[in-house]
Amino acid sequence: MIPDNDDKQHEHPDRPEKFEIKIDRTNYKVSEPVLTGADLRRLPEPDIGPERDLFEVVPGGSDLKIEADTKVEMRNGLRFFTAPAQINPGAD
Repeated sequence: MIPDNDDKQHEHPDRPEKFEIKIDRTNYKVSEPVLTGADLRRLPEPDIGPERDLFEVVPGGSDLKIEADTKVEMRNGLRFFTAPAQINPGAD
């Protein structure tokens, strides 16, 4: 018998239908299993602009900068934050 590969739920039965993630302490629910940095930047209202960088929080490690074309596999509890893209110490 040939397995029915048309049903995506059978491929990953343990994958939730929606993933709960946070960007800058705001909760979002997404259904796509993979999002790009550009996709993530469009979730907040207004979108995250080019003047800010997006980072994935890595507990116990170095946070990862997420570029527009970076693909991020979604999982519950993922956390992201933004920071100024360019920091000018001492600038007025």
